[in-house]
Amino acid sequence: MTEAPSPVQKRHRPALIALVVVAAGACLALAWWQWGRFESSSGTFQNLGYALQWPAFAIAVVYAYRRFVLMEADPDAIVEESARRGPTEIPEGVLPDRPRADDPHIALIKAESDDELADYNRYLTELNDRRDDA
Repeated sequence: MTEAPSPVQKRHRPALIALVVVAAGACLALAWWQWGRFESSSGTFQNLGYALQWPAFAIAVVYAYRRFVLMEADPDAIVEESARRGPTEIPEGVLPDRPRADDPHIALIKAESDDELADYNRYLTELNDRRDDA
């Protein structure tokens, strides 16, 4: 008698669920606080922007948890999905071309000797030698 393959057991992680609930609740509480600040006499449109952003962060936390659970339940689906999508390439012309050595638009760096720099380096060498002798 052969055993039927066991279905993938769902793992419940109370600590992770609690973290998601607390994080989403904190984001919504911050949104409510920012909305109150916006409605106050000293409120600005920056407060309104934050009041609209915090719920999006709460949604992102819940989405990330859900995605994590799905990826953990079926790891083979991740491999299949990435293989189906294939590598993504940057379209031609989006990035600037890399400079080449034979490009006439690149300025040549002239390696001329700088007498002041050479004198300064000699001076520093003398100071270093004096410190070593002392």
